[in-house]
Amino acid sequence: MKKVILFIILITFFMSLQLQGFAVERDKKNNILDQPLQVAIIIDDFGGDVKGVNEFFASKIPITVAIMPFLTNSSEQAQKAHELGLEVMLHLPLEPKKGKKSWLGPNPITSDLSEEEIRKRLTTAIESIPHVAGINNHMGSKIVEDEKIMRVILEVVKEYDLYVIDSGTSGKSVIPKLAENMNIPWSTRDIFLDDTHSSNSHVYKQMLKLAKVANKRGKAIGIGHVGIKGHETVKGVQSALSHFKELGIQIVPASHLLETKIEQNPERFWQSD
Repeated sequence: MKKVILFIILITFFMSLQLQGFAVERDKKNNILDQPLQVAIIIDDFGGDVKGVNEFFASKIPITVAIMPFLTNSSEQAQKAHELGLEVMLHLPLEPKKGKKSWLGPNPITSDLSEEEIRKRLTTAIESIPHVAGINNHMGSKIVEDEKIMRVILEVVKEYDLYVIDSGTSGKSVIPKLAENMNIPWSTRDIFLDDTHSSNSHVYKQMLKLAKVANKRGKAIGIGHVGIKGHETVKGVQSALSHFKELGIQIVPASHLLETKIEQNPERFWQSD
């Protein structure tokens, strides 16, 4: 009789543990479902007189504007973006493994520079763009793999209280690891919306892929460009807006979708290190 009672107690105990586990999983799912789906659309290569700039400004799409430094219209376009209520980023030119140096624009960060010169160029670039909230990389497949150089860059980023988005030009990027260790808000690009030959139909398809990522994970970051095909990118993004609305996806500034230690461990927010 005692064995039977003990058996019943054990069964009841293990069933209660299972139910608690189901409850936790249910709560997690409910929390995800309760949160609105959010997407950030970063548009790179602002700063020059190129196709797509005026169209995006007139579109009323809440993009995040990533501006190349030291170009003719860099400061002016940053100011205009801010006046339109758009978030502004520095689109920082970094040396790639392949490509023409002319693609980087003026005063890029290259591997032959001293730490002092890197700091100087980055500081000047940040201060040249009004209302800058964060940075992402222009090209940079070589630099983003270099921990020594990226640490110098991120030290300056932290000094200015900015966030960083890894544009995803290299699968070996050290940006996420360093940013996490340095307690700098960060995230990475999920989908490229276009390339130099994209049609608006291609951009539309990429926007649908972005929506799928957001639907699965709750959030996603897409990167497009102004430039040679900038007008096609605007059209492609616009054509997908009705689909986003049907799915309940909000377009938000990039700063709303960042990874931070506080976000990952909210219960430890008030605990001292």
